[in-house]
Amino acid sequence: MGLLSLLSNKDYIKSARYPKHQHSFKAIIIFALIILAVTTVSRLGLSLWQLERVNDAQGWSHIILQGLRVDFATLCWLLGLAGLGTALLSGKHAIGKLWTVLLRIWLTLGLWLIVFLEISTPSFIQEYGLRPNRLYVEYLIYPKEVLSMLWAGRKLELLLALVVSVTTLIGGWRLSGYFTRNVRFPRWYWRPMLAVIVICITILGARSSLGHRPLNPSLVAFSDDPLVNSLLLNSSYSLTFAIKQMGNEQDASKVYGKLEQQKIIDIIRQQSGRSVEAFTSNEFPSLTFNQATYQGNPKNLVIILQESLGARFVGSLGGLPLTPSIDELSSQGWFFENLYATGTRSVRGIEAITTGFTPTPARAVVKLGKSQTNFFTIAELLKRQGYLTQFIYGGESHFDNMRSFFLGNGFSQIIDQDDYKNPAFVASWGVSDEDLLFRAHDEFTEMHQQGKPFFSLVFSSSNHDPYEFPDNRIELYEQPQYTMHNAVKYADYAVGEFFKKAQKADYWNDTLFLVVADHDSRVGGASLVPISRFRIPGLILGGGVDAKRDPRVVSQIDMAPTLLSMIGISGSYPMLGRDLTQQASDWQGRALMQYDKNFALLEGKNVTILQPEQPAKSFVYDFSKETLTSRELDTQQAENALGWALWGSAAYNQHWFSLPKREAETELR
Repeated sequence: MGLLSLLSNKDYIKSARYPKHQHSFKAIIIFALIILAVTTVSRLGLSLWQLERVNDAQGWSHIILQGLRVDFATLCWLLGLAGLGTALLSGKHAIGKLWTVLLRIWLTLGLWLIVFLEISTPSFIQEYGLRPNRLYVEYLIYPKEVLSMLWAGRKLELLLALVVSVTTLIGGWRLSGYFTRNVRFPRWYWRPMLAVIVICITILGARSSLGHRPLNPSLVAFSDDPLVNSLLLNSSYSLTFAIKQMGNEQDASKVYGKLEQQKIIDIIRQQSGRSVEAFTSNEFPSLTFNQATYQGNPKNLVIILQESLGARFVGSLGGLPLTPSIDELSSQGWFFENLYATGTRSVRGIEAITTGFTPTPARAVVKLGKSQTNFFTIAELLKRQGYLTQFIYGGESHFDNMRSFFLGNGFSQIIDQDDYKNPAFVASWGVSDEDLLFRAHDEFTEMHQQGKPFFSLVFSSSNHDPYEFPDNRIELYEQPQYTMHNAVKYADYAVGEFFKKAQKADYWNDTLFLVVADHDSRVGGASLVPISRFRIPGLILGGGVDAKRDPRVVSQIDMAPTLLSMIGISGSYPMLGRDLTQQASDWQGRALMQYDKNFALLEGKNVTILQPEQPAKSFVYDFSKETLTSRELDTQQAENALGWALWGSAAYNQHWFSLPKREAETELR
């Protein structure tokens, strides 16, 4: 009879002959062995799934041996307190009976947690390229959106998780009952010694090291492939460590190392390309006055932020033929061939595009407490210049804390899902991109008629799992309809339909448009930072914009200074990105990328990557092959990378990234 049928047979359980003298620690030991089996089988299964990458990293011995080490440490963390309670509290008295119930609950829930995380790991790896980390926790804040997405796109995985969860909880509870009956308890004089033994095993096992630092992912990392490094962990350890790190996220120096504060300031000032004399504020170390290139009447500004649109989907960037509209528009404006996102999530893209803030190992400032008010955004700057400012979204704007952040930092109006009357199509993440962009067109027309300049951030959502969009809009790239590639093509179609309207509208000649991605979809790869998966499209359009293709390496943080210069806004702000209208054509370019806890500084083809508690590493990036080749450490670039990485944490914690307080300006310069 199989284990599941045995556990489900209540009569069998009732009639079973229980041993008369089970050891009091037997239940804990049995559950520890079951958990060890679960994590080992899961690790081997995941490694076979990623066989090519594991073989390339020559990682089997590391994955097996170090994996067991991590699993034993996990068991010590999970079951150490249960063992201590059993040593001190177990018995036939009232407290002992209560402890037995608590122990059964502990063991059952502990087993369920391990199993649930492992069963959900393949889907998470497919989406994010790593075992569950902080993103796993952050998405739990939005159960409605997440469950809707999973039900629409991953029904099988969701049902499997439900079945496995129920089976694990029932089986765990019955097994714990079986192994806590007729227990022989230790005599009172043995209990202190048993407690000391349990404490020693727990502490030593959990630390898994006699060195200064206890076991952590960096200690067992061995490969340049982040996914392979994460495979030797188990998902409960990976997630718990990520949650623990969230408590230290405000200080990047705890991740990468330290520099003197003045040294950090000197580095970022030099790296910004501005003269030393331009920085005149001690209160705001990155604040400078920036003269706009365009000197006419200030123009309107529209940023269309495209969800998950990596360069690999854009035909005019050498990707798949999924973006005919953007490909056609790219010949009509300023098209960036080597633009790189700062991160892998929408809030990171919003952070870079609207604030020009540099990426950190912490969450994006959109979600952090100290940045909810008095944090610089171009909306705040433009609002002071008399602009109408708005955020237009097809979904619920509270997601990822966008509404709170925007309203607290310069955005006067927010339009989200509840503001659409009779939308043509509503998906899991909100109304379709057509509804979004046609509503945006109506808003621009109305604001233009009011005679005041406006700034609008328009954020799409159709290209998001489960990839739902209206029927009969595009010729499908593949079957079935609701796939990533088809969703990209539909999102591009919506952009094309919008610009057909915009180019005929009265506001066209007075408006500058940026079409840019927030990040690529499902970023992953075998490099410490998969640089090619950070490459995204960026296109500046509008009346008076000359058509050109720009091959320079540029970052999302360069977009805001460039746009302000092009719409004619001169002013003081703390952004460190470059005004690309004023950079020499032979400037080699620079991009910053945050990939989980790894930080990369790309300058021309030279790259230096920082890792937590590890020495910096330098590489040469081959743009055509999209590969990194190791080179001797570039100490100067490594120091610059550290300065960039530490700047964000310092600026956030010390409130440096703000505009000086003053009365809002009501007249345009």
